[in-house]
Formats: sequence, structure tokens, C-alpha cells
Amino acid sequence: MRVLFASLASVGHTYPLIPLAIAVRDAGHEVHFAAGENVHAPLLRNELRPFRPADSFYEIYAEDLEPELARLRPDLVVHEWGLPGAALAAHRAGIPGLWHGFGRMIPEGIGLQPPTSATGAPDRPHLDICPPSLQDKDFLATAERIELRPVPYSEPALPAWPVDRASRPLIYLTLGTAFGTPEVLTTAIHGLTALDAHVVVATGRVPPDQLGTVPDNVTVRPWVPQADLLPHADVIVHHGGSGTALGALTVGAPQLILPQGADQFANAEALSDAGAALRLLPDEVSTEAITEHARKLLPHHGNTGHRDAARAIAEEIAGMPSPDEIAHHLPKWADG
Repeated sequence: MRVLFASLASVGHTYPLIPLAIAVRDAGHEVHFAAGENVHAPLLRNELRPFRPADSFYEIYAEDLEPELARLRPDLVVHEWGLPGAALAAHRAGIPGLWHGFGRMIPEGIGLQPPTSATGAPDRPHLDICPPSLQDKDFLATAERIELRPVPYSEPALPAWPVDRASRPLIYLTLGTAFGTPEVLTTAIHGLTALDAHVVVATGRVPPDQLGTVPDNVTVRPWVPQADLLPHADVIVHHGGSGTALGALTVGAPQLILPQGADQFANAEALSDAGAALRLLPDEVSTEAITEHARKLLPHHGNTGHRDAARAIAEEIAGMPSPDEIAHHLPKWADG
């Protein structure tokens, strides 16, 4: 079987698809991946045959992909939620397809078209990596869903990331690759350094030299192998991106969410309502507020309810079908 994956050319949209694409490859199927060149490096390292359709750099439109469908003649197209154009191209070509989610259903008004039939997108099954307890209730009630366990993916570090857990708790701080600013990162760093913890900061789009001098208990890097670091973190402080939120949940770590844009406000609300996180909206963020909220989430401080709620969701995630299991059954959707 030949399977074509397609995603927007960003970490937040491509990485959630990689675990299933690898599992499909390992199951003996031929895998190709349509995306802009910005994400080709990890796809190449995993032998997923990336290519850039037409002149697309970030988004892929139906007319970009149609010649490639005629060339490759895939048996199935797996198109992520951010690419209604890929879904439309596959639909026009008569090729079976599956939507692949990256978190909770896309809320209205954030710049991405929700992949639902009500918007004119092809009505196809959804590979849903969001645990049902957090998923949008209308989506749960109306969509044809195929549950798929979220598996955090990040590029490996060489050498491996060192983690010293001998003495202090570990706090991981990131604002992702699209929304971080020096001001918010600096405020968060100052708030977290008041705690007796080791703070690891991934600066993303913010150059580390814009953060000034940081205390000895803070490690600053432009990028860290997040999937490797998350299992060691006691608290994750982040922007509320779907990948980081789900990654933290897979390891049962409580979260402090500082939403900045896109779907992050909806994610922060859902995790807060579930008890697995605390949140601070932009007008609530201050050094003192971050210190106070993060302290509540640390081991042996304050209420353990957030940690218990996060671990309960981790158990829910562990019970979802793995990428290997879904890859094994994937041919039935190609035949359908």
C-alpha cells in the first residue's frame, strides 16, 4: 500500500503525524510526505520521502497536490486538520483519505478552517489524538473518530540531553516556535527562578541573547529535544500549544499555561477545567503570579489535585490505540 501524508510546514502541524507515518513505514507500506521544505529534515531522517508540492512553502492548496496525486497514485491520503486543500484534492481524485488531528478540534476564529463538512471540507473519518475527556464535546458527538494515542516527537539531541534529578525539581519552560516574545519569556524566567528548582528554557523564535543574564539554576537553549525532556519534568510552563500540552499529559505532569494566540486559549481553558493545569491570561501574567502558580504545581507544595488529574489523563492516553495498532488496520480505510 502507498500512503501519502500531508501537513503544513511547521513543527506543530508536522510532528504529530510523524509517529503514525513511521509506524506505517515499519508495517511495510510505502510512505510519502507532502510538506514545505522547512520540515523536510526530520522527515528525511525517518525515511518518509518528503517533497514540496508545486511552489508551496507552508500551506498546500488542492491545485498544488493534484499533479502529485496523479504521479504517485497513493492508495490513501492522510491529511492533517490544517490542510483542507489536501483533503479536497484527494476527494476530487477519488482517493480515500483520513483527517489527522493535532489536538482539540480547531476553535472558530483562529485563522484555520475547521475540518468539518459544515465548512465544505470532505466528510471523512478523523484520526483523533486528543483524549476524549478533553476533546470538544460537539465533535465527539458528531464526527467519525479513530482514536490514536498522541506520541511526543522531537529530533534527538547529540549528545543526549543531560538531566540531573539528584537534588531539585525540574521545570521546563517554552513558548513554542511561533508566539514567544522576550518580554513574556523574561517575566516567566524571573518568576520561576524564585523557586528552588532547575529551570530549562527553550527559547524558540526568541534569540537567547535577548533574555540577558540568567541565574545559575536556569539553562537556556534555542531548542531542546522536548520528547526526551518531558518525562523528567515536574512542571511544564508553556504557551498552550497542542503538541506541548498533549506531550505533558502523556507523562502526567501538571502544567502552567500562558496562552498567547491561536488555539492556545481554548486548550488552556480545557486543561484548567479538567484540573490538570493552571492558566494565566496575558493581562494576568507577572513575575509574582508565575511564582505563585508554579509553586502550587511543584511536588510537596500546595494541592496535589493538579498532578492527580494530569496522571489520570496520562492513564487515559496510555489506553488509546498506538500508532503501530492503527498502522496495522490502515488498509481497511484505503479499501473503504
